[in-house]
Amino acid sequence: MISSNDFRPGVSIEWNGGVWRVVEFLHVKPGKGSAFVRTKLKNVQTGSVVEQTFRAGETLPQANLEKSTMQHTYKDGDQYVFMDMETYEEANLTPAQIGDRMKYLKEGMEVNVLRWGEQVMEVELPNTVVLEVTQTDPGVKGDTATGGNKPAIVETGAQVMVPLFITIGERIKIDTRNDTYIGRE
Repeated sequence: MISSNDFRPGVSIEWNGGVWRVVEFLHVKPGKGSAFVRTKLKNVQTGSVVEQTFRAGETLPQANLEKSTMQHTYKDGDQYVFMDMETYEEANLTPAQIGDRMKYLKEGMEVNVLRWGEQVMEVELPNTVVLEVTQTDPGVKGDTATGGNKPAIVETGAQVMVPLFITIGERIKIDTRNDTYIGRE
């Protein structure tokens, strides 16, 4: 159990039959009446966000999420096969379970998989990945790092905005949290 006074961003709770993650919280102590905690909660399964108010000191069950490191080994039809790096057990995940992070997923990549009981809640990619550019407009002599951006398609099929000097075949580093180009590898 966790008290509403202990809410912090990233804390996961069981509420309304699901797992919710605290995105924002504000402890309010009005001049008249009892204190309360105003929160913004994100449903881990659906991604929906709600605002909810809890009494100060109210206890809720804390979601017991298990995090395990798994490696994406191969794709079997529409299923993605992951191997647990400690037990060597395989798990099949659907594109819906992986979500929009799928665009940077490539074979051999290690990811963190969050589970609540037997149900997969979330797949966490590394903060940065290095991928090869497979398609982009050709660079022109004189293009500089500050001259602008152009779209590029990387080996996983994701599109990223890159500087004008990047060419096909180069390996670039991408921030998976905000889909931005960091640099050449």
